[in-house]
Amino acid sequence: MKSFKYRNLIVLCSIFIISSCSSMDGLRFWKSDEIDPDEPKELVAFSNQKNIVIEWKNSFKGENEIGNFLPDFSAQNLFFSDASGNVSSINASTGDRNWSIELNFLASGTSAGFGLVVVSDIDGNVIAVDQNDGSKLWSTNVKGEVLSKVAIDAKVVVVKTGSGELLGLDRENGEILWSYRSKLPLLTVRGSSSPVIVDDLVYVSFDNGRLGVFELNSGFQVWDGAISYVKGVSELENLIDSDSSPVVDGGLIYTTNYQGNLNIFDTAQKRSVWSYETSSFYSPIVSRGMLTIVEANSGLRSFALKTLQESWTNDDYINRDLSNAVSYKGSLVVGDFEGYVHVIDTLNGKTIGRKKISRKPIKSILSRSDSLYIIDEAFNLHSINI
Repeated sequence: MKSFKYRNLIVLCSIFIISSCSSMDGLRFWKSDEIDPDEPKELVAFSNQKNIVIEWKNSFKGENEIGNFLPDFSAQNLFFSDASGNVSSINASTGDRNWSIELNFLASGTSAGFGLVVVSDIDGNVIAVDQNDGSKLWSTNVKGEVLSKVAIDAKVVVVKTGSGELLGLDRENGEILWSYRSKLPLLTVRGSSSPVIVDDLVYVSFDNGRLGVFELNSGFQVWDGAISYVKGVSELENLIDSDSSPVVDGGLIYTTNYQGNLNIFDTAQKRSVWSYETSSFYSPIVSRGMLTIVEANSGLRSFALKTLQESWTNDDYINRDLSNAVSYKGSLVVGDFEGYVHVIDTLNGKTIGRKKISRKPIKSILSRSDSLYIIDEAFNLHSINI
């Protein structure tokens, strides 16, 4: 009799467990409700105030993994290249191609100025072609991969290699005029900032976390300063690459680096005058009296230029792998990993516009005149207007 009762009890328990397993899910005390800190944030609702219109699209070849293939402009034309070696001149208004040429596989693109279009291939060759028809003018091997756009002046083309060397090439024939080699850390982020030329001086940030200022014609180093210093004990903790180009504006130089600082240098004093601890891969944006950065975790942070006090932060896009941001018609525009373009109010950080432009991640955004140019990971070049 006792064994019969036990058998029935076992059967009843089994039926209860099987029939209620779905409800048991909610009772599992070991189930964690914590949100994965690395999970991209879901997009939140916003009040739309901007209409985003796609004007044209051109498709190129390859994969734009680190987003270092950027267009450049001269007169009414846009110049763009892809990793497979295609270099094109495009009417910036219509998207029609004026000419296209095929070169070796490229490591970065594209700079235009003073009649030249300059790209760099995977073998360390810096190649200049004519803006009018794409005919090759010269090629110089700089013995290192060039991962960033060159800077072009009337006499000198300034090149920065991935190995930390800065070179000045003769604009007419590509001859190496001068060079400077920075000291590289053992470990760096794959990416590189571009040199910037202002008033016969070259401003460039290096992978060792320093800003350097050089005479354009001679390559003489005028001064340098630390954007930030290493603080960690491991090589990963000591990554302080500056993969963003300096922004020179009104006698000040705005710089950022990875696991480092947003740092402002005074050109007259030749030193840092203000810094804020942060981490960023992109150049700061100076617009409408505000200084804004896209942080490494895709948060946005803005400071009032007059006081340098923090004005606003926007955490709506954390871990959404944001592209660089640009200032456009008084607003900030940024792209994300799902192919969305977001428009953000510069003064308060609120989202005021959004449109899905691509099925691929947005890697870079540039503004020119009344248009924005969006480059995604699959080398699709979009022209949009807001």
